[in-house]
Amino acid sequence: MTIKGNVIQYLITVLSHSIFWVIIYFFYAYFLGYGSSNIGYVNLFSGFLMPVTIFISYFVIYYLVPNYLLTKKYKYFILYSIYTFILSIYAIIMSILYGLIYSEGLKEENTVPLTKTLPFIVLGVFFVVMIVVSLSLIMHNYKSIISNENLHSKILKTQLQLKEQELKFLKMQIHPHFLFNSLNTIYGFALKKGDEAPEMILKLSNLLDYILYQIEKPRVLLQDEINHLMDYVSLEKMRFHDTLEVTIDMNVYNENVEIAPMLLIPFVENSFKHGTIFDGKLKVKIIIETKENELLFEIVNSSTKENGSLKGIGLENIEKRLEMLYPNSYKLEIAQTKNEFKAQLEISNLKQLKNE
Repeated sequence: MTIKGNVIQYLITVLSHSIFWVIIYFFYAYFLGYGSSNIGYVNLFSGFLMPVTIFISYFVIYYLVPNYLLTKKYKYFILYSIYTFILSIYAIIMSILYGLIYSEGLKEENTVPLTKTLPFIVLGVFFVVMIVVSLSLIMHNYKSIISNENLHSKILKTQLQLKEQELKFLKMQIHPHFLFNSLNTIYGFALKKGDEAPEMILKLSNLLDYILYQIEKPRVLLQDEINHLMDYVSLEKMRFHDTLEVTIDMNVYNENVEIAPMLLIPFVENSFKHGTIFDGKLKVKIIIETKENELLFEIVNSSTKENGSLKGIGLENIEKRLEMLYPNSYKLEIAQTKNEFKAQLEISNLKQLKNE
């Protein structure tokens, strides 16, 4: 808060306290002079009760309550409250005596200046003190609630920022890994001056556009993800030549359904990187199905346990992303048999996608 803000806050506090004590003064005048016609005597006498009332009230709310009650030092709070009560009675009685002495000259014949006895005056002062303490505790609780809400809001905001940073970090891990494999493929053809190099560069260009621009979106069309998945498969077919056999079975119910970008491609990349060639072939089977708001993605590739892909960085990252983007709405099963690796992803509610 700025200096100007502090000054304004201070002035507001002083003004509100002043208005409160003016109200208390009139309360004393009404309480002590109810039924009396000697207004001058009652007003002067009430003025003598104000200093001791203010002192006791502020001593309790600014010393006893914060130092002992709010810090849960209850024994000391009770002990010092008893001391304060005893000294307060003495101070109140002295204020009453001084009030009676200095108001003596305002007495009128045949009139009762005060309609309340000494015990009622003392109780009136403690009644005001209790009101002040109660208001102070109410304000403290209110400020605590506001402070806790602000703190909770800051914690949630910080957690959200951490989630966003973690997602960005996961994406950064996916991109270099994916590009590294693709560029290595093109490099190999360029060295051989293969005719496939221009077509590979074109497909990679499309993939780069998808990675650099579409990936920043919270969601993309499933069809766009599939199209770029197909480009990636084409790149790998050129790299593997006749040693790669890919079967794709698609049954997309709704082409306008949306998913998180780069959600399926890492599975395919993982199968090519960790797959094993049997009888001169690396076999990969991909199944993509949608039913209204559901997605089933399955990929199976030939692989040995020794060369398994259970710990691939792509799958580790994608599982973390799934937990953040589709909490409680996805099921990922990964299995490695003697000659086959299988990953199956089911998303039961695609609309639940949270923004990255």
